[in-house]
Amino acid sequence: MDIGRIGIWTFQLELQPWNAVAEAAAELDDLGYGALWFPESRGREAFAQAGLLLSATRRIAVAPGIANIYARDAVAMAAGQRTLCEAFPGRFLLGIGVSHRPAVEGIRGHSYGPPLATMRAYLDAMDAAPYAPPRAADAPRVLAALGPKMLELSRDRAAGAHPYFVPVEHTRQARQVLGPGPLLAPEQAIVLERDPEPAREIARGHMARYLELENYTNNLRRLGYGDDDLANGGSDRLVDAIVGWGSLDDVVARVRAHLDVGADHVCVQVLPSDPAGLPRREWRELAEALLG
Repeated sequence: MDIGRIGIWTFQLELQPWNAVAEAAAELDDLGYGALWFPESRGREAFAQAGLLLSATRRIAVAPGIANIYARDAVAMAAGQRTLCEAFPGRFLLGIGVSHRPAVEGIRGHSYGPPLATMRAYLDAMDAAPYAPPRAADAPRVLAALGPKMLELSRDRAAGAHPYFVPVEHTRQARQVLGPGPLLAPEQAIVLERDPEPAREIARGHMARYLELENYTNNLRRLGYGDDDLANGGSDRLVDAIVGWGSLDDVVARVRAHLDVGADHVCVQVLPSDPAGLPRREWRELAEALLG
């Protein structure tokens, strides 16, 4: 599977009617992005969404970032992956992860298990899952991975890792853990705004939910961020590390910084000034700068 160097990661599709989603996905395909990444949270179900997006496009890879392992058992996850890989050869990349305790216990009503052991057992069950129809030649998966042990599991049991909400330094360290072969596809949020005050306001609005989740805050602490950085929506130092903002040249430089330290593919998440809007203008500008 070739997903290129640059993809788009977006929540914004979850806020639109399907006709608008299909139109936007088709444009991303035409613009030349390598992959379209989307979440599984409180919106559309991941495999249904992926199938619709694949049907609405002709070339671009589609990747859940991530499909929650608590949303379906391992047999269903494996069957969903194999179905889409058969129907759309070389275009479906399955991203899976353990999600977060509040989402798993508070929304889905499941017990949240130890992340590493739970994921390892789940991968075992996926690999052993029966499946009668013809299988595609390739059915790749990546793991949502932040800490070194989950990165090692991504290296050993998957095609690679999809870290989310990480600075460039995490990409450097992740590549050291993964080694030279596996796919490393970090997400990078950006704001196309030169004025620091509104840019950081948009960034903090995006970051607020993540700074309440221990998986992310534990990872940031491993990277050297302390209580002062994590409080009150994030210090300027943390905001500037997590969200690239500024001119088009500034945000392009941030994306390329991940590539320079070991990323194979960067999933660019544009944070629009309108939280409910589709940043199609920004996607076009970035395509010209990054893909031209």
